[in-house]
Amino acid sequence: MGGWMTDTDNLSRRRFLQATGGAASAVALAGCTGGDGNQTTTTEGNQTDEGGDTNKPSDDANVLRLINSTISTLDPVKSTDTAGGTVIQQVFDGLMNYPNGSIEIENQIAKGHDISEDFTTYTLKLKEGVKFHNGDEVTAQDFVYSWERLAASSNSRRAYFILSSIGVEHETETVTEDGEESEVYKSGSMAVEAVDDYTIEMQLSEPFHATMEMLAYTSFAAVPEGIVGDIDGYEGEMSHKKFSTENPIGAGPFKFDKWQSNTEAKVTKYEDYHGSVANIDGVHWNISSSSDAIYNYGIVNQNADMVSGEQLPTAKYNPNKVNVEETDDVGRKVGTYGPTKSDATMDYTGFATINAFYIGFNTDAVEKPVRQAAAYALNQQEAVDKVFKGRGESSYHFTPPSIYPGGAPEYEKHAKNNYPYGYNEAKLGEAKKVMEEAGYGPDNKASFTFTAYESSDTWAELGKLLRDKLSSAHIEMNVERAPFSTLLKRGRNGNLQAYSLGWVMDWPAPDNFLQLLNPPQTDTSLDAPISYINWSGTDAAERAKEAWKTVENNAAPTDEAEKARNEAYVEIEEANWEDLGFLPTYHRMDERFKYDWVDCPRFGGAGVSRQMYNKVEIGDRK
Repeated sequence: MGGWMTDTDNLSRRRFLQATGGAASAVALAGCTGGDGNQTTTTEGNQTDEGGDTNKPSDDANVLRLINSTISTLDPVKSTDTAGGTVIQQVFDGLMNYPNGSIEIENQIAKGHDISEDFTTYTLKLKEGVKFHNGDEVTAQDFVYSWERLAASSNSRRAYFILSSIGVEHETETVTEDGEESEVYKSGSMAVEAVDDYTIEMQLSEPFHATMEMLAYTSFAAVPEGIVGDIDGYEGEMSHKKFSTENPIGAGPFKFDKWQSNTEAKVTKYEDYHGSVANIDGVHWNISSSSDAIYNYGIVNQNADMVSGEQLPTAKYNPNKVNVEETDDVGRKVGTYGPTKSDATMDYTGFATINAFYIGFNTDAVEKPVRQAAAYALNQQEAVDKVFKGRGESSYHFTPPSIYPGGAPEYEKHAKNNYPYGYNEAKLGEAKKVMEEAGYGPDNKASFTFTAYESSDTWAELGKLLRDKLSSAHIEMNVERAPFSTLLKRGRNGNLQAYSLGWVMDWPAPDNFLQLLNPPQTDTSLDAPISYINWSGTDAAERAKEAWKTVENNAAPTDEAEKARNEAYVEIEEANWEDLGFLPTYHRMDERFKYDWVDCPRFGGAGVSRQMYNKVEIGDRK
């Protein structure tokens, strides 16, 4: 893994993100998604292929029947896709958890924790008597091993979570590969210690306000010490392939039973679970890489007890069939959907979770007047209603509403009063004016190419809608499509002019999103740009850069530091409005469609993939 040697041989959070080289894909793609309701969201371009069949549903009356797309691994430190993540969530437990996908964390294996006065030393206490599925008790040493795998294993795709995002103290060392020297994490140097069987001490290089929230991510889940020999000091009880595909052992409410690629996955109730023992006997996912097959299996043939919004493609979704009966105190829309193709009416829940989808502009390749014209031409509400069929909320900030400073009311107030390009309206006259002031006209048109994710019909449709509007403003906009992995590679190399992407949370705070608008991290001449907009050299870019420094310098979990961060977050949003590296488009709606024989708690802002199913109940199927 690439790094940066500091004077103390420790890697600062800022420098790590700017300098990481060897793990460019891992850093650059964290939280990154092209998903929009047409395919399962992935974070590393693990695209699915068309074709494939689904199995018959389970005959067990008390087994939850679900559908899933292709799973890549069941190793918590390697998995980056929601397909595998939703299974991992059932099998593995960590110290903390997002209950039902909410953003308010609660203890899981942790019993409590203490933080030092300088906010850098965390003392984490474990419950006693928690058992892995192999019968071994979970101890602090298991977590030390699990987190060392996260930092050091060649199988890990989330090393930066612990080394950079949280910023645990560690050392680096110089390695040479293909004649190139780089600084990498020094195995075994991380400041995580098992003080006794039930106490972990973790030392950070600097305060980080979202440390406990990060520990709720499944990458930090406990696995038995020495289960895999992919880090120094361990031969391993089994091969990594066996652990990650045939015998994943965790401490969650369900034990792994079976996974057959592109066919099915099964987990069964763990009777000795330390928390709420599951009400159901297990979960059975039928797996297919075909969105049509998934839709037909779950919706048309009623073979799944519930499906997510991503499993009901926008092309087959009818907004007129949604009947919202209430909006609860969290903001979830609750009601029914139907009739479906099988003449059924399903229970419906919709919630704009913590995500942001946007059009990104390479500011080196697309002039500011053109970017401004695009912002004037885009009516975000029209895009949500017409293109995304109401499956989201119009976006004016990159920070999602539920984590915006002051919450959704302040998000809306700030946008209505300050967004310069028209709140829920297109201003084509202003678009034409800004272009003519820049010297463009009927005989002197500007042009740029917008690249959408290949499997996304909706983003291509949005591109065409915007293209048609911009034609009246002396702009020729070309719309092309590329595979997700190709789009990302071209972006990192600076070979995109404009593109569509999205970001989903790693931790529920604005800095997780706004790091993409820290100008030094957008430079595509670096090995690992976190976004591809090359934002520099303007007053607005300098304001954003300074505001990000304020965020970094006020990282402690205190009210005073939070106030300083909140002011800086808004400054970054307004600086982006000025220069338009990102054109905010919409916040996607996570949805669940379920039959009334299923009683499942509602999901929260972290989304459906972070929900555990031990509290689900199943009645008589009709």
